[in-house]
Amino acid sequence: MHCSRRIERLRKLFVATALSGVLLGAAPQPVQLDSQLVVSRYLTALARVSSPPFVVFSYRVSQAGARNIEQIHRIFRARRRERDETVSMEGDRAKIVRVLPVSDRYAIARVAPRTSAYTFLFLEAKRRGKHLDYVYATEPLMASAFTVTQVTIDGDNYLPSFIAFRSVAASVRATGTISYTKVGRYWLPIAATASAQLLGHPTREQITWSGYSFPSSLPPSTFIQPKTLSVPAISPPTVPP
Repeated sequence: MHCSRRIERLRKLFVATALSGVLLGAAPQPVQLDSQLVVSRYLTALARVSSPPFVVFSYRVSQAGARNIEQIHRIFRARRRERDETVSMEGDRAKIVRVLPVSDRYAIARVAPRTSAYTFLFLEAKRRGKHLDYVYATEPLMASAFTVTQVTIDGDNYLPSFIAFRSVAASVRATGTISYTKVGRYWLPIAATASAQLLGHPTREQITWSGYSFPSSLPPSTFIQPKTLSVPAISPPTVPP
């Protein structure tokens, strides 16, 4: 009898211990913040964001429609100068070098909407990993050739992880998206898509960035233009101007 009671007490103790372990191991639900507080933190994070003084990376651009393009570029960027090496075109190796002033069209500080130019309407909070992301519709206060229509704010860094946009350039109207993530100390693009009617044809473009590195410097010879310059025929990009 005493043995049966002891076994029953041990069984209950085991169940209670196991249940306690499950509860302790369960990931806590992230707390949803007030939508205006999120926007305030977002604006503060944007004010502090910086671009790397020196950066090297690759990007692939694919376009199908009015023109079919498949290219891989290697970029060396130092403050105000950029070396753009086209290393592949339509699957074939290439060696085309262009040295140009920096024009980082995808810098988050340049693309991200702000309350000075947009109204923000909170749509939803979505769990991603251990935190929430906050989704807002954005409406411009003034008409513009490039307009952000939606922004998803990362609830960990309070910077945009996803931006949806529409753009108008001459007769081309496009819609698309840009995705960002943290790379080292910086907030950088990793993917972009756009769809448009170009020369009467539905056209879709995709860009992916990879291989980011942040050297402490780049030699001056990086930005000397080779004597022979052959510039590939590239249609105007539909992702943002």
